[in-house]
Amino acid sequence: MEKNGEKIVNPAAKGRETSEFLMAIVRTLSTSADFEQREKEKARIEKTFTQSDKRLGELVSENYQELAQITQDFSTISKSVNEAREKIKKIKDDLSSCKTLLHCKRDELRRLWIEGVEQKTMVAMLDQIEQIKEVPTKLDNLLAKKHYLHGTELVVNAVAKLENQLVGVEALRDLKAELITRKEQLHDVLIDELNKQIYIKSPNISSLPGKRGSSVVKQDTLKRKGVNGIPAPEKIEFGKEVKEDLNANPEDDPAHFIAILVESLYMLRKIPEAAEGLKVKIQPELSAIVARTSQAILESTSNHVDASNQSQCLLDFLESIFHQFRFVAHMHKVVLRNLHKIIVSGVPVRQECLYDMTDVWSKIQAVVELLLREYLDVENTASSRQRAPTSFDEPSTDINSFFAKKRPTKPKKMALFRFDASIHAISTNSYVDDSRAFDTGDLFSSTLLAEMGLEKNQMVCKPSVYNITAIFKPLESFIREIEDAIACPDGTSSLQAFVTDFVQNIFLGQVHYTVSTSIGSATKDLIRYYKNPQMDEEDESFDALRHVVDHKTQKELGVSRPLLTSTVTVDKNLQELRELMQDLPDYADQFLNMICNTLKEYKDTCHSAYREIVQYDSDDRRVISAMWAKDEDISRFLRSLPSWRSLQSSSGQELASDDVCSEEEIKALNSKEAQILISNLTSSDGLIQQEIITDVTQMRTIANVHESVEWFSNRIKDFSNRLCARSNTTPAETEAAEYPPVSEKTLSSLKNLVKDFQDLAEICLLLLHLEVRVHCFYFLLPVAKQSNYAGPIDDLDPDSNVLKLNKDLSSMEEVLQQSLQPKKFKYIFESLGFLVASILMNSIQYMKKINENGIKKMCRNLFAIQQNLTNITMSREPDLDHARQYYELLYINPDDVITMIAEKGSQYTFQEYTELIKLHHRSHAALSPSQLENRMQKLKEVFFKTPNGD
Repeated sequence: MEKNGEKIVNPAAKGRETSEFLMAIVRTLSTSADFEQREKEKARIEKTFTQSDKRLGELVSENYQELAQITQDFSTISKSVNEAREKIKKIKDDLSSCKTLLHCKRDELRRLWIEGVEQKTMVAMLDQIEQIKEVPTKLDNLLAKKHYLHGTELVVNAVAKLENQLVGVEALRDLKAELITRKEQLHDVLIDELNKQIYIKSPNISSLPGKRGSSVVKQDTLKRKGVNGIPAPEKIEFGKEVKEDLNANPEDDPAHFIAILVESLYMLRKIPEAAEGLKVKIQPELSAIVARTSQAILESTSNHVDASNQSQCLLDFLESIFHQFRFVAHMHKVVLRNLHKIIVSGVPVRQECLYDMTDVWSKIQAVVELLLREYLDVENTASSRQRAPTSFDEPSTDINSFFAKKRPTKPKKMALFRFDASIHAISTNSYVDDSRAFDTGDLFSSTLLAEMGLEKNQMVCKPSVYNITAIFKPLESFIREIEDAIACPDGTSSLQAFVTDFVQNIFLGQVHYTVSTSIGSATKDLIRYYKNPQMDEEDESFDALRHVVDHKTQKELGVSRPLLTSTVTVDKNLQELRELMQDLPDYADQFLNMICNTLKEYKDTCHSAYREIVQYDSDDRRVISAMWAKDEDISRFLRSLPSWRSLQSSSGQELASDDVCSEEEIKALNSKEAQILISNLTSSDGLIQQEIITDVTQMRTIANVHESVEWFSNRIKDFSNRLCARSNTTPAETEAAEYPPVSEKTLSSLKNLVKDFQDLAEICLLLLHLEVRVHCFYFLLPVAKQSNYAGPIDDLDPDSNVLKLNKDLSSMEEVLQQSLQPKKFKYIFESLGFLVASILMNSIQYMKKINENGIKKMCRNLFAIQQNLTNITMSREPDLDHARQYYELLYINPDDVITMIAEKGSQYTFQEYTELIKLHHRSHAALSPSQLENRMQKLKEVFFKTPNGD
C-alpha cells in the first residue's frame, strides 16, 4: 500500500516481521557451529543496532516538541481521570445514603406523588377548557381566511373532547351545543364553497376574448395545460397527504383547495351528503351561469347593439358559455377524483349517492339545448315546419303553377301617391324597428325562461332559426368534445340529436320556404309583365323599369348595364345558400341541392319568359329570329363569324392567331351571312308579316335578359369552379377548400345548369343580332316590291318604309345602347350596312321599271339609311356607297356599262349586272327581247374575261 509515493506499512504486520527477524537471529546463532560465523553475525547485528540507535536519536531530535506536548497531554488526562474516579465514588456513597433515607419515608412520598398527579390533571383540564372556549373565535378567524381544513379539524376535535373527556363539565353545555351547531353549519359552508369554486370562479365574460373563434378552448388544451392554471385531474398526485399552509392564500391553487374542501367534508363524515348536494346543484348553477353571461353581454354591448351585430353577440355569448361549461366540467372532474380517492381509502359510501361525469355532461347538454330552443325560436317554428327537398331530382315547388292560365283579374286601383319613402316615414319606421329589436316578450315561453333563470329583457339577440348559421361550427366542436368525454354508446349525444333534428326538420325547410317565396315573388312579377305587354305607354315604361335594378344596385354589383331584379334576387338568395354551405358544412349537399333546384326553376322561368316574347301566335309559332337562333346550322355559322369570336375573346377567351381574319375574308363571310339571310327571307310572292318583334321594349327586355343571364351564369360558373367532388378530394384539400366537398352527381348537375344559362344568354344575343337584320328585311323588301320608281318628278323623297326602318333602328339603338355593353352593341349593328346594301341591290329584280326620278329616289333611300347607320355605328358604311353607285349605273346605257367592265374591270357580280340590264330593258318598252339577249351574251363574254370576273 502506497500513499504520496511512500510505502505505508501496517503496524501489526511490522511487529510480526520484527519478531520473525529476532527468532531468525537466535536460530542462526544457536545452530551455527562455526565461531567465526557467529562473530560475523554478531558484528552484523551490532552494526545494525548502532545504525538503528543513531536513527532513533535523530528522530527524537527532530520530533522533540511533539514528544514533549504528548507527554504533557498524557499527564493532564491522567489527572482528570483520577479526579473523575474520586467524584464517582462520592456520588455512589451519597446515593446509597439517599436510598436509605427514602426507604424510611415511603408512605409520605406516595401521598405527595398522588397529589402531584391530581394537580397536573386539573391544570390540563383547565387548559382544555380554555382552549375549547377559544374555539369559536379561532374557527371564525380560520373560516374568514378560508383555512377550512384547520377549521374543520379544530371543530371536530373540540366536539370530540366535549363528548368524551369533558362530557361531565356542565359549564360547557351551551358551548357544546354551539360547537355542534357550527359543525353542522360547516358542512353547508363547505358545499357552498365547492359550488363557488366550480361555478362562480369560472372564467367570466369580461375575461374572455371578444373576437369570433378566439374564445374556444380546445379539449386537448384542457388536458395539457389545465384551465386557468389548474392541472388536469389525470396529472394531480392524489397519493400525497393533503396539507394546508396557514401562511398562504388557499385559493391560489384551486385544485389543492378543492382537495382541502373534500378532505374537510371527509373529516365531517359528510361525503354522501356532499355528493348529493353537488349533483342537485348542477343544472341550477349552469342556468345561473347562462343568466350572468347574458347580462354581462347585454351590459357590454348595450350602447351599440343593432341588427348587424346580433349574430356576433350570440356567437360571443355561446362561446363564452361553452368556455365556462368546459371549466365547470373540468372542476367536477377534479372533485370526483378527490371523492374517489376518499372511497378507495375505505370510507363506506353507497354508489348511488355519488355522481359521475356523464351526469355533468348530461346536465350541460340539457341547459345548452334549452338555450338553443330559445334563440333558435323552436317553439314558434315547429308548428309551421317546411320540409326541404331531399334530392336534386325532387323539386319542392311546381314551376308550372307560375305559367298556368289564370282567370283575368280586375285591374287593381293604383294609389295616387304614398308616403312610405318619405323622410318622416323612414325615420319613424326605423325608430319602431329599433325599439322592437329586443322586445321578445311575446316570443318566448315563460316556463323556459324561468328554467333558464332569464328574464324577457335578457336575450342578447332576437330569436330566429337563422341564428344557427353563426353558431353551428363552435356548437359542433363543443358537441364533439362532449361525445369524446362521455363516449356515447350509440355514437350520438342528445344535443347532437337535437341539432340534427332542428336543421333537417326546421331550418332546411325554413330556408327553402324563404328562398322559394322570395324568388317566386320576383318571377311571378316577371311573368306577369311578359304576359301582359298590352298597356299604355306610361304604365309600360313604369313596369319595365320596375323589373330592372336601380343605378345604386348596379354600382354595388359592379356592372355597367341594367340587370333584371329577378336575376339579382335569385343571385342574392343563392349567395345566402352558398354562405350556408360554409356556415353548415355538414349539410353542404342539401344546400347545393336547393341551389340546383332554384337554378332549374329559374331557368324554366327564363325560358318561359323568352318563349312569351318570341311567340307571336297562339299556335306556338315563333318569330323568325328566334327560329334561326335555335337552328343548329345557322347558329353554328353565326358562332363561327369573326365578330362572334372577337366577342368571346373580349369575354375572357383568347382569340387564336389562326382565327384572325383579313379584311377580304371578313367581307366574304359577311357576304355569305347576307346571302343566307336573303335566301331564307326573300321570295317573289311573299313578304314578312308578323314574324318580327314589333314592340321595341321587348328588345330591351331580351337585352336585359341576356346581360342578366350572362352575369348570372358567370357567377354560378365561378362558384362551381370553387367546388370539389367528395370522391376526388384528399383531407388536406378538404381543409384548405373554401367550400366543403359535395356529391359528384349534384356538382355535375350544377355545371349542366351553368351551361344551360350560358346557352340562353348566347341565344338572346343571337336573337337580337338576327332580329335587327330581320327588321331590315321587313321594311326594305316592300321598298322594291310595292313602291313606284317610275313616278312623277316630284316624288323624290325617301320611301316611307325607309323612314320607318330608320325610326325603328333609332329606337332599337336607344334601348339596346342602354341595355347592352358597348362590345355587344357593336356586334348587333356591325356589318348591318353591308346587309342593307345587299338587300336593296338584290331587290332590283322585283322592280317592274324605273326612271331617273326613281333612281334618285333609291339613292335618297340609301343615303338616308347611310346617315342613320353612321350615327349608330359611328363609321362611314362604305357598303351603302357601293349600293348607291350600283343604282347610279342605271343612268348609263347598258352598252356603256359593258364597255366599262371591259376597261376597268367588274365591281359587282355577274348576277347583279344581269339584273341591272334586265331592269333597264323593263324600263324601256321600245327595246326588243333580242337586244336584251345580245347584251346578256356580250356581258357574259366580257365579264368572264376580265380579271375580276366570277
